Amino acid sequence: MLNFSPCMDIFFNDLPFGERINKIAQLGYKNYEFWTWWDKDLNEIREATEKNNMNLFGFCTHFISLVDVSKRNEYLDGLGKTIEVAQKLNAKIIISQVGDELESTDRAVQHQSLVAGLKEAEKMLKDTELVLAFEPLNVLYDHQGYYLSRSKEAYQIAKEVGSKHIKILFDIYHQQITEGNLINNIKDYYDEIVHFHIADNPGRHEIGTGEINYQNVLKTIEDLGYIGGVGIELFPVNKDHIKVLSDPLFLY
Repeated sequence: MLNFSPCMDIFFNDLPFGERINKIAQLGYKNYEFWTWWDKDLNEIREATEKNNMNLFGFCTHFISLVDVSKRNEYLDGLGKTIEVAQKLNAKIIISQVGDELESTDRAVQHQSLVAGLKEAEKMLKDTELVLAFEPLNVLYDHQGYYLSRSKEAYQIAKEVGSKHIKILFDIYHQQITEGNLINNIKDYYDEIVHFHIADNPGRHEIGTGEINYQNVLKTIEDLGYIGGVGIELFPVNKDHIKVLSDPLFLY
């Protein structure tokens, strides 16, 4: 059974954050995640999490470039604050983007900056149980100009860093748009993947509305023995979020 984790910046977002956690707990979920911590009441989150005996998989650090060496100290300062919050809320992962490609800078230079920045981040994480999960994103629709899109390159970066604290977030929606070949790529790069996100394509909507054969993809992940989180990061067409999150596919 996979550990599905609704993104609470999407679902029930007309309610106070603590009530959103109550809602998904009532639906039977044991896990959740969200995007930004700096605009939320952290005490409210901790209280609702403990009250419902929930597991917070993780959230994002500040969206500061890692490919731009001039931004590295700013990135690391933001990461330091995020680590403190993650420990306060007993989260497991910190999600990180890597920044937009610098058009006037050679990609090899940006690659070196990204790897060096992640190695510095690893030093900050080595005495914790946290994992920093950096994320390839599609540049065709949602993140034009973003530096990192292909899972093979993400894998090479993770291998260069070589740390249990620095891994890949494999977003199935983004990688379907970028490269397809989902099952083979998941198998090939599995040892560096710490978290998954799901949504269907096109539209980033509910599972079953698009072209991705999620039953086979998710079965592959389960058969690999994966015990981490599968974040439900989709934008529902159906505004009945209870119905969306009660889809039998999530309980297979």
